[in-house]
Amino acid sequence: MDIDLPDVVAEVTAQFQRYEKALVSNDVAVLDELFRDDRRTLRYGIGENLYGYAEIMAFRAGRSPVGLMRKIERTVITTYGRDTAIASTLFYRDSAPGRVGRQMQTWIRFPEGWRIVAAHVSVIDEPKGA
Repeated sequence: MDIDLPDVVAEVTAQFQRYEKALVSNDVAVLDELFRDDRRTLRYGIGENLYGYAEIMAFRAGRSPVGLMRKIERTVITTYGRDTAIASTLFYRDSAPGRVGRQMQTWIRFPEGWRIVAAHVSVIDEPKGA
């Protein structure tokens, strides 16, 4: 299996950047587009466990657009073959000093393009010495 083919990494990186821009600007249409429309798609959030595309869409539609800005660091995108990727990043919000967010997404290439099929978001206290 080919890991980190440069053209595939570039494709997923572009989609990850689209996601990040849509997230901080609350572009719900793009966020909905980038998650796979499937009952098996899931997103474990900071305060919610969402099973299926419909639950994820409902969460996005009801989420407040206030305080979404964040700074990301240590983003790692690893691709496996031409159709599977994992995107991981740390994020920081001014509204939560001393805390670090962690986000992981599993991306799969479908005929309609790259889509997130699983996501996990959590926040912890900033590790000492970080």
